[in-house]
Amino acid sequence: MPPPWVAGYTLGPRFRPKGHGSDAEHGGPRDPESSRRAAPTQAARSHFAEVPSDLNKKQPYVSLVHLGCARNLIDSELMLGRMAEAGVVITDDASVAHTVVLNTCSFIGPAREESEGAIRALLKRKKKGEIERVVVAGCLVQRYKHDLAAKFPGVDLFAEISDYKALAKSVKALTDGEKTASYLEGPGLREPDRDGARLLATPNSYAYMRISHGCDHTCSFCAIPSIRGPHRSKSLEDLVSEAHELTSGGVRELVLVAEDSTAWGRENAQELPDLVEALAQVDGVKRVRVMYAYPNRFPWRLTEVMRAHPNVVPYLDIPVQHIATPILRSMRRAGSGDQVRKILDRLRADVPNITLRTTLLMGFPGETDADAAEAVEFVREYQIARLGAFTYSPEQGTPGFELDGRVPGDVAKARYDAVIAARDGVLHATQSQLVGTEVEILVDESHPDAEAVVGRTAADAPEVDLIAVVRGTRAKVGDFLRARVDSLDSESNLVCTPLEKR
Repeated sequence: MPPPWVAGYTLGPRFRPKGHGSDAEHGGPRDPESSRRAAPTQAARSHFAEVPSDLNKKQPYVSLVHLGCARNLIDSELMLGRMAEAGVVITDDASVAHTVVLNTCSFIGPAREESEGAIRALLKRKKKGEIERVVVAGCLVQRYKHDLAAKFPGVDLFAEISDYKALAKSVKALTDGEKTASYLEGPGLREPDRDGARLLATPNSYAYMRISHGCDHTCSFCAIPSIRGPHRSKSLEDLVSEAHELTSGGVRELVLVAEDSTAWGRENAQELPDLVEALAQVDGVKRVRVMYAYPNRFPWRLTEVMRAHPNVVPYLDIPVQHIATPILRSMRRAGSGDQVRKILDRLRADVPNITLRTTLLMGFPGETDADAAEAVEFVREYQIARLGAFTYSPEQGTPGFELDGRVPGDVAKARYDAVIAARDGVLHATQSQLVGTEVEILVDESHPDAEAVVGRTAADAPEVDLIAVVRGTRAKVGDFLRARVDSLDSESNLVCTPLEKR
């Protein structure tokens, strides 16, 4: 049985979104040209098969392919942990696996198409004899259930969202040549219990921490509540315990994720600032970062916690989805465009050095040229340099699917491009202001042979924001470096020279 937390499993394909924040953070398509993969650490390697050069591909090695967002990545890590506990021999090289487990995404149409394309690709490999078994799990199964199984009869096992103990046992049975059920139903609603063993797929520098499950909002474009259920908070005690175990394994930054982070604790008469403050006091936690904060009913004491605790980074991911009031109303988002602006204004007044990240959905039914232009101007006026955007995807079962006034695909794409162009202009201008200054960087990747490392400042979340390349150092993953910014690369990432390590 592996220890509760081990780092370093390389999930494939996991890609860093090109352009610093594409729709990949929502489960949309990834760009393989921007791939960033962390090699397994020594601690993790003890739980992986050594892959000899003359490997017999019929050996019962199991590999996992992950699709989707950071929240789904935690599920992938849980699957790996459960399988390791069950005695499954895991490899991070899908080309040599006996069985491949695919953890799917179903947030929007492109993500669903990517998941189904990945299933077809695996079944093609199975038909060629390159792999023996194909297992499909996650959001796509949870959403389409037995209809998906009927669509892909060549899949050996389907598994809905669960704690994945039954999945691990079934995968072990498949690798042992034993009979097992071909479909595993989930428990209905997954309890917000403490996460068990995870094989971390992130470098030792950071780890994602899911603080709750599900969402109580009824946004007309979103299918997530039908997949993940209503909001359920994990307990403060369980999350603090998870944080202790993560930091004992060397993790330096905790990235808090949920469908709606700002709803954490309300059903237990608590608020998100209570949790963030408790995590900030855990030994070894050098950074706490909040993602997926819903603007409505914002817990304003969080800004006090940011000011009071240096390790709570002045950064907030707060997806607003749009800024034009008619579109916000049609999306069933709480508040108006002016209310969104007031929230951002207050955040910047309360925490003057805060970095705000947001998301815009372009091409929603009824969106006019004026609405789209307002979104572009919003990005420029509020200097939104960290921004993810995606075009509307009609999702069956959501209220938005029935709305009139659908925007043609080419028009939606043009509006998306305009928003991204505005963001890139802001991004280059704000990053250029850092040239010649000193910054602190947390190292995520180390390349000793090249004497260079890749990391992030506190203003950048992993995978969706920018990176900093520091040349002339052999610093290790998890180290903090002081560095001088010398220049920017073609995507406005920082290119730096080291000053000192702490």
